[in-house]
Formats: sequence, C-alpha cells, structure tokens
Amino acid sequence: MATKKKIVKPKKSDRPIILVTNDDGITAPGIRALVDSMKHLGEVVVVAPDSPQSGMGHAITIGKPLRLDKVEVHGEFLGYQCSGTPVDCVKLAVNKVLHRKPDLLVSGINHGSNSSINVIYSGTMSAAMEGAIEGIPSIGFSLNNYNMEADFNACQHYAKIIAKNILNSGMPVNTLLNVNFPDLQLKKIKGMKLCRQALAKWEEEFDERKDPRGRPYFWLTGKFKNYDKGNDTDEWALKNGFVSVVPVLFDFTAHHAFQYLNKIKWDV
Repeated sequence: MATKKKIVKPKKSDRPIILVTNDDGITAPGIRALVDSMKHLGEVVVVAPDSPQSGMGHAITIGKPLRLDKVEVHGEFLGYQCSGTPVDCVKLAVNKVLHRKPDLLVSGINHGSNSSINVIYSGTMSAAMEGAIEGIPSIGFSLNNYNMEADFNACQHYAKIIAKNILNSGMPVNTLLNVNFPDLQLKKIKGMKLCRQALAKWEEEFDERKDPRGRPYFWLTGKFKNYDKGNDTDEWALKNGFVSVVPVLFDFTAHHAFQYLNKIKWDV
C-alpha cells in the first residue's frame, strides 16, 4: 500500500504562484501590505471578497450565485473580487482563476488578532484552512490592531520570512499556520515563537435596544478572557512582544478522548 506523504511541498519553480486572499475585502490596507511582501517571492494572484467578511468562519455560498470581477484602482490591476466568503474565494481561485493549485496560499493581513479561540470564527483563517484542505501550504496572517490605518511594516518583514521558509520547506500534511503579530514597530519585536493555542474564550453579552417602532434588537458585545497562564501560548507571545506562530490542524478528532470513551458501556 502506498505511504501517505507527510510533508506538502510546493513545486520547484523560479516563480512560484502565490494566492493572496483575506476577509477584510480586496481594498483593505492589510491585503495590499501582504501583496507587497509576497511579490518578492513569486507571482502573486489576488482573489478576495468584494466587502468585509469578518467572522464568517468556514461559511460557503450555496443559495445564490457567486460573482467574480476584475478590480482596478487608478489603472492598476489589483486582482479579482468575489461576492462570496473567504472560502468561496479560495475555491473559485483554484477552479476558475488559476485552474491549478497555487504553490502557496497566504491570507490576511487581518485587521485584528486571530489568536486563541478566534481561529474558530475567523474568515482569514478559514480561507487558509480551505487551502490546507486542498493540499496547499497555507498561512493566515493577522495584526493585533483593528485600525484600518495600522502600520504593517513589521508584519511585512516577518510575513516574507515565514512565507519564504514554507516555500522552501513545505508544510506537514493537513496543517496550516496561524501567525499573529503584536502591534509593535519592527525594532521592538523580540522575534518569532512557535506556540500552542491559548485556552481562552469570549464572554459574550447582548446589548438589547429598541428600534423606532419599539421592536427589540441586539448588538453582540463581550470581553475576551484568557484562562491560560502558560508561557508557551500565542497570547503570551503577543503580550510579550513576539510574533506567534501556531501550527493548526483541520482534523477536529479528539484523539485523547478515545481511551476514556472506550471504557463506557454504551447502551444500545
């Protein structure tokens, strides 16, 4: 029986194809910063949502048609905008734009952190996860700053380093990288740390209000709570001035639970 490949490696090429996407939309400053850093490593193709898609997770569009249009700003071709979700963008890019799998997929740079539990909700990370499902070495990049005028210089420096290494070395099968940058100038960042995902969650609240007709509506609010005191987590790295790099699996099987569950005498 054939042995499964353990590492997914990009094809050897002088100019690898790099697919760039995001969830903040094709005109977001973060994706322009990512394109600028990737164009030194290969041929960049952009397929991104035509409007912000934050918090969409791994949603796909199945109940309405998808639109895919070329985008130009001041006569400069930016790429293709898609009317769907970040995951839709990846699927269309592979099947209708490139007609092949790219050598690398990078998603971001997201305006806001996707550390810890945020990886579950993130459209940025779901786009990268879709790439990994397709067997494409994939990375999601996020900056811990929600301001659309944030400084991405430090992100660009480290994104280029990380992408270059993955292009050269590949990724373990079924795995992608979740990279988060602290909101610091390059000279103040202490380096990169390979981390685990912190045990944290959002403590949600719903602010109830009334519309002009007296009908109730709700705004989702809440606070982020980090319950993990370890010094090997993404939250610790970001708080202490490091770029956090977390390897992520899309296989959700809880392998550690088998021993416990196998002891249960299941009623049938």
